Amino acid sequence: MRLGIIGLSGSGKATVFEALTGNRIDAARRMEAHVGTVKVPDPRVDALSAMYQPRKTTFAQVEYLLPGRQSGGAEKNRDPNLWVPVRDCDALIHVLRHFGVYGLKAPDPVADFNALNEEMILADLVVVEKRLERLAQDKQRGRKIDGEEMDLLEVCRGHLEAETPLRRFPELGTHPKLRGFALVSAKPMLVLFNNEDDDDRLPAADGILTAETGMVLRGKLEQELAQMNPEEAEAFLTEFDIQASAMDRVIARSYELLGLISFFTVGEDEVRAWTIRRGTSALDAAGVIHSDLKQGFIRAEVVSYDDLMAAGGLAEARKQATLRLEGKTYEVKDGDIVHVRFNV
Repeated sequence: MRLGIIGLSGSGKATVFEALTGNRIDAARRMEAHVGTVKVPDPRVDALSAMYQPRKTTFAQVEYLLPGRQSGGAEKNRDPNLWVPVRDCDALIHVLRHFGVYGLKAPDPVADFNALNEEMILADLVVVEKRLERLAQDKQRGRKIDGEEMDLLEVCRGHLEAETPLRRFPELGTHPKLRGFALVSAKPMLVLFNNEDDDDRLPAADGILTAETGMVLRGKLEQELAQMNPEEAEAFLTEFDIQASAMDRVIARSYELLGLISFFTVGEDEVRAWTIRRGTSALDAAGVIHSDLKQGFIRAEVVSYDDLMAAGGLAEARKQATLRLEGKTYEVKDGDIVHVRFNV
């Protein structure tokens, strides 16, 4: 899973990136793009690793992309190509300033959200209109065109011209014929209100919160937390009444936003977490592990995490009949331990 961090200048995108990844950005490299990879914390992986004592334990991972900053600073003059780096992201994290800065006007997260939202819509409208123009030219020249693609793009253009982001219509953004355009306003979005250190409340932003998934993050505070050792961090969390780190909370909300779950493979060699979308079949889950498993799929041995821990091992789970055989169409559940029987 790759999440792109976006926001207007001064919103604290770099601070949020450092809080989520623990990476420090050198002042001399502020203009560059940065990618940080973090493991998805999951106590179930720790418990399974303790049970199996494998040679290797692998957590699921999340990538955060902070696009490079454009010189010049004027948001209205930004290059449309600025959206290119985040087009291959699975979702976007939109950072909104909700803290005061000396010399700047009071924070207005609703206005800032609308400004960047308009940019995204305009960027997508340019992509859609260019493609429709190309299809119209091909049709005029007597070339065969994909009528369904053209119809879908016309629908997109209608929504965009009405200033409605395409994420309101998930069936468009995920449609196989449109997926290759990587339309930015179609990507799921998590809105982060970057608050003052002593403010953990959502702002009065009903216009945003009624349509988007939003949460508060005290960026500077969380940035400091990300740089601490575990003992310091524990005391810090208690002092400021933070229930979980920014990384943990943002990952959890991102999984919810994207409809993601984790399943596990276990053994003496490795205990590993795998990320899939909710509703994924056993056959497709096998393909996530390795293409050979999908190609030669016979059956999947499946037991839930809770049943495995209650039984104390696979052998006892088999005796208790909580370890079962499932076919290709079985819908893998969050926390399932899966072993694929296959023959290639």
